[in-house]
Amino acid sequence: MKAYKNNHLHSVVIVDKRSATSIRSFLLQRTFFFSALGFLVLVLVTHFAFTNSVEKNASMIAERVAKQTFNSMYLVMSQGWNRQQLETFIKQLEKDNQSSDLSVRIFRGALVTEKFGEMESPAMSDIHREVLDTGVSQLVSRKDSISYFYALNAKEVCTNCHTNVEDGRPLGMIEVTQELDRSLLNANRELILTLLFVSPLPLLLAFLATRQISFRIDNSIEYLAKRIDSIESIADLPLIEQDKSKLGFKELQKIFDQVKVLSLKLNDIAVDKDLLEFEIRLLEKFVITSEVVRDWREHVNNLMVDINRVMSVYTMFSVFKVEDEVFDLEIFWLQPPTDNTRKLMEQAIFKRLETEKGNIAFGDLNLNHNIVDDYAEPLDLDQKAVELQTKSLLVDTPKIGGIVGIGVHSQTIQDSTKLLVLESILSTLLNVVGSVRAIYKYTKDLEYYATRDPLTNLYNQRMFWELLDYELDRAERHKYQVALLLLDLDNFKAINDGYGHSWGDKLLAGFSEKLQETLGNEAMVARYGGDEFVIVLPESSAEQASLVAEKVMNAIRNHKLVYDTKTELKLTASLGMGIYPDHATNKKDLFMFVDNLMYRAKHSGKDQIALPDENELVDYFKEMSDKTILVTNAIERKELIPAFQPIVDASSGEIRAVEVLSRIQQTNDTLMSAGEFIEIAESIGKVHLLDYIVMEKAFIQVKETGYDGLVFINLSPRSIVIGEFMSTITQIVADQGIDKQKVVFEITERDTVKNISLLERFVMELKNQGFKLAIDDFGSGFSSFHYLKHLPIDFVKIEGEFIANMANDSRDMAFVNSIARLSQELNVETVAEFVENQEVLELVAEAGITHAQGYHIGRPIPDLSKVLQKH
Repeated sequence: MKAYKNNHLHSVVIVDKRSATSIRSFLLQRTFFFSALGFLVLVLVTHFAFTNSVEKNASMIAERVAKQTFNSMYLVMSQGWNRQQLETFIKQLEKDNQSSDLSVRIFRGALVTEKFGEMESPAMSDIHREVLDTGVSQLVSRKDSISYFYALNAKEVCTNCHTNVEDGRPLGMIEVTQELDRSLLNANRELILTLLFVSPLPLLLAFLATRQISFRIDNSIEYLAKRIDSIESIADLPLIEQDKSKLGFKELQKIFDQVKVLSLKLNDIAVDKDLLEFEIRLLEKFVITSEVVRDWREHVNNLMVDINRVMSVYTMFSVFKVEDEVFDLEIFWLQPPTDNTRKLMEQAIFKRLETEKGNIAFGDLNLNHNIVDDYAEPLDLDQKAVELQTKSLLVDTPKIGGIVGIGVHSQTIQDSTKLLVLESILSTLLNVVGSVRAIYKYTKDLEYYATRDPLTNLYNQRMFWELLDYELDRAERHKYQVALLLLDLDNFKAINDGYGHSWGDKLLAGFSEKLQETLGNEAMVARYGGDEFVIVLPESSAEQASLVAEKVMNAIRNHKLVYDTKTELKLTASLGMGIYPDHATNKKDLFMFVDNLMYRAKHSGKDQIALPDENELVDYFKEMSDKTILVTNAIERKELIPAFQPIVDASSGEIRAVEVLSRIQQTNDTLMSAGEFIEIAESIGKVHLLDYIVMEKAFIQVKETGYDGLVFINLSPRSIVIGEFMSTITQIVADQGIDKQKVVFEITERDTVKNISLLERFVMELKNQGFKLAIDDFGSGFSSFHYLKHLPIDFVKIEGEFIANMANDSRDMAFVNSIARLSQELNVETVAEFVENQEVLELVAEAGITHAQGYHIGRPIPDLSKVLQKH
């Protein structure tokens, strides 16, 4: 191990010798390896060439011997030898070859045998017969021998004796076979001995060459190492260049040149260690946490304290674009400025903004001063110091959070190294401060709209239920009454249709202000949805509530909105009233009671109050009893009906999923919606049975139609707490052969499970089983974001109220866009509910929402095949 240190950078360079090898060892290893490999290749090539040479020579000898034998036989026969003399000659010829590797055998053809009779000869093989039949000579090579089959074809002179043979016909054949095994064995032995004798010579030469090369390389590397080792500080970097001729090799000289270039670059970019450590510590503070978002100004103040530990920064400022031509200017002071210094800094910032951002029109400018230490000595700067020592970073268009610029006033601007670090810090601060400010604003908006209706600024439906629940609990403890008023505006749809939604929204907003003015702080007012409003009156008797109801009705009748010189838009309403605990002992029953009275007022001619009397109470409770019996029978007889509502791709309009909704046959022509009987099913403890029946019937239709898209199923929180609920729904899916990946269970935030740990366990088991998960009514409560953070959500179904109004209300539009962007960042798909017209559908697609659902897409119907036919 070897360590290299300097005054600025303390580092340790560790060389692991176990994982490295020397050049000498490498050269020796490779030399011996390739020498051995070359020797082996040489042996194989030489053996192959020698064997081929022997075989070729043997084939030439066999052919020559065959032809000489034939010539000898021809001379014998031409001298007039008789048959006995010829046979003696042939036997003697074969006997002479028995002691050598060469053998000669003679075969007589059929025509010669026919003329001169049989003669003793060896048995013939197929190749013998082929040569005798065709008269074509053949050479046959075997592993350890070569045979030449020489065809004896008749010539003109032969026909003098062989009168039965025509010229060119085969008379016989001579077989000459030469054995090669002993010849090859001896030759290979001599070859190998010769090569082994000379083999050490190339190894020796390679060793000597390797040693000489490695010696020169070692000397060169040692010289280069000494030069590098001589560098003790950044100031020594330019001194690294010495005599390059001592390196010996051009390649090493080239490496040295690169080391020289690197040293010069390091000298240019090396900075003070303290400055680097400061930048690292500062970057660590750029992590955005909930505390930072909660008080981002305090976080910037703390950043200024950290910055001033290394460099003096008196002031930091940031500029945000809030709206068109409206900007926020935040100025942060390390210590309190004098009035003159404050004025000079403001002028310097304005001048810089006007000079560098001339394309920005500053209409309104909200100016805020923030001081880190109010008790420090006042800061007094002159105009020259303020103007020359202000460094800023401005962008052409607002970045995240609307930030358009950031700047500092610092004494370090003349130091080029610190200026570089400062510019880096400014660039990072621009994004961090902008992000913190954006998250801060989004969080505040989300917190507000989680409890408030964006159009009227009244409490929303989710907050109404929470406040009513709280108020009834308190009333039970302290034994007092609570009044609930529900009013529904009469014929409000006619105003929207006749004058447009924008005028309808203006009328609603004005009416809400009037309602709040009338009731003051004595009541809690909420917009329940659409044109329905609820009022909670704590500690109020029936007589007191009746007076308030009359006051509300008079306020509604007196409210108007001027449309034009001839037209005024006015409102009336139908109002129902109920008292806790006189008319109901829980919030659901109380609301249903008041809702029933409100509809009675509407059916009785509208613009009136329906107050409960004894006869109405009897009728109401009888109606509730009838509904309970109807729901109970429907569950026990499994008469529940699934209805399917399509969910389409927001851009293409293609159907991607269906949501399963529960219905009960009320009459021959009407179906009771889930909103009318879910609460009854929950109150009698049978809502989980309802879920089982609807799921099973829905999956049967899915299977019969061959539908392979997603199926959204609503889950009641009361079902989740049933121990066997998970195993039962898993069995239902398995029995119908439905792919679990196609089933999406919806959790509605309005009906949250109070035991969040129980919900988390249930959801994780769902995911482990392979099902998907969706949050319904996302945005109706702030716990939506808790679910999104802690649960493995696949789909977010955006609260329909925001979707329905997004075309007419910029706040709804902003809220929907925020949810869409958040979902995209978290890789969660989105579904827009309450898409009621083409304009809203187009806005949904523009916002980047992936899916759409609503009456404009399709209403829920019990026949899945018809849903699929329409899409």
